[in-house]
Amino acid sequence: MMAAVKASEKGSDVILVEKNNRLGVKLLITGKGRCNITNAESDVKKLVERYGKNGKFLYSSLNNFCTQDVVNMLKKHGLNTKVEQGNRIFPTTDQSADVLNLLVKLLKKQKVEIMLSSAVKKVTQKNNSITKVILENGTEIVAKKYILTTGGKSYPATGSTGEAFLWLRTLGHNITKLSPALVPIKCEESFIQDLEGLSLRNVAISIYQNNKKKLSQFGEAVFTNNGMSGPIIQDMSADIGELLNEGEVKLKIDFKPALDFPTLDKRLQKDFQEFNNKMFRNSLDKLLPKSLIPIIIKLSKIDPDKKVNLITKKERNKLLHLLKEFELTVTSLEKFSKAIITKGGVDLREVDPNTMQSKIVDNLYFAGEILDLDGPTGGYNLQICWSTGYAAGTSS
Repeated sequence: MMAAVKASEKGSDVILVEKNNRLGVKLLITGKGRCNITNAESDVKKLVERYGKNGKFLYSSLNNFCTQDVVNMLKKHGLNTKVEQGNRIFPTTDQSADVLNLLVKLLKKQKVEIMLSSAVKKVTQKNNSITKVILENGTEIVAKKYILTTGGKSYPATGSTGEAFLWLRTLGHNITKLSPALVPIKCEESFIQDLEGLSLRNVAISIYQNNKKKLSQFGEAVFTNNGMSGPIIQDMSADIGELLNEGEVKLKIDFKPALDFPTLDKRLQKDFQEFNNKMFRNSLDKLLPKSLIPIIIKLSKIDPDKKVNLITKKERNKLLHLLKEFELTVTSLEKFSKAIITKGGVDLREVDPNTMQSKIVDNLYFAGEILDLDGPTGGYNLQICWSTGYAAGTSS
């Protein structure tokens, strides 16, 4: 939609081909239906760093259309925004539909022809140029230039099923390895299902392999029926996936990262003094969420009916380690059906970063998740769409 609007503003006649029966299906579910439009970080250098090793590719497009430009564009057309935790930017209405409606309004204003329920069957080429696009209903579309914005393979129910990668391989493009990213993880421990739905705030989660810490993040997470999800898990998921290819991966949760071991021990002793004559199972209410308490008690191997004033230093030390190093064994990542984005895509070495034009096919351009670009949660991935869509539209 962004690419179509910008191309039409430049004076081109534009056809937007959409295989779904409506536009923006995936946009509607972003930010849990509220649309995390972008991130408030406006320093291009810092933004680029957030996109990892491929981030440098975005220097030009971010310089030309950055996070504040998105906010200004929406405001110009009547949609105000707000900044929330983590510099996440949302519409003040908290409705993804308002962002979609604004884009559709711009498409109609620019007289972009929109073809809904129009799945592409084949893309043909001759002499390093696309000659036509053939739809499944037999319709043939001939144009001077083509922009591919088909997304990756994540959330296939929204239409992003990855068939464009097949077309591109036949056109001569290299596609880097595709894998689910910003995705929940599965864990081995059976007690996980008893914690389903438990949200954790202000926790530190570290990933270990061969007893070596590989990465760590602080923030929010949530237990699922077979593992974990939430922002910090999703942000680390791609790295976890790579580590799983090399061997066993352990995850350790620090429920009290603001307190070191000695300080937390003093806090425990203080609570135990307060609940002096109570049973152990009734002494952790101030320290932990209710659903987590039975799990911690079981893993501590302390008799739940034991009076807290009889708990030994050794038992308390075991409890401390559970609170600071709650260990889970990661077995796998969830599949593309539960991934927010796709890691991998069109090889960036084959794309001009200034224009998004293919270096393989003369009249082909790209924008969005189809490219081998991905970022963390927090609006960074939609910003890729805005910036690369702007670049492709204004250059094509």
